[in-house]
Amino acid sequence: MRLRRYRWSDLESVWALHQICLAQVGLAPGDGVYYEDDFPRINEIYIAGQGDFLVGEIPGGRIVAMGGLRRIDDETAELCRLRVHPEFQRRGFGAQMSVALETRAIELGYVRLRGDTTLNQPAAIELYRKRGWREIGREERGGCVVLYGEKDLVLAMSHLAPFK
Repeated sequence: MRLRRYRWSDLESVWALHQICLAQVGLAPGDGVYYEDDFPRINEIYIAGQGDFLVGEIPGGRIVAMGGLRRIDDETAELCRLRVHPEFQRRGFGAQMSVALETRAIELGYVRLRGDTTLNQPAAIELYRKRGWREIGREERGGCVVLYGEKDLVLAMSHLAPFK
């Protein structure tokens, strides 16, 4: 998989990937857990907003993974929209995207990452655990338990290689 920065022409593909990945774990747009208003404004919210948004392509140009960084404050960014198409999961693409986004966050000057997932996403929970995230809270929203996590990038700077 080759990672690159999001382009306007990717919108339809990333929107479809988002919907496929949510459906895989029993979530749906508008269910009260996830918001979608950022998709038409990815360049504005992520890239121009002191963050970034990456897509992962396989040969032929098909987008099978994505992930974004959104600024929270001068020291903290949120890791958002980390998705891997179900046909391509368990190949290390999520870890590859996570490493790239962590590296990019450090390049942008952030010292901390935050993010969330739900209990119905065990693969995401395991990826975050392996990448050194710690849980900082939970809440019930839209019939799901949302887990909030955080990673200290200062400690991670010497551990940017993918986990084994």
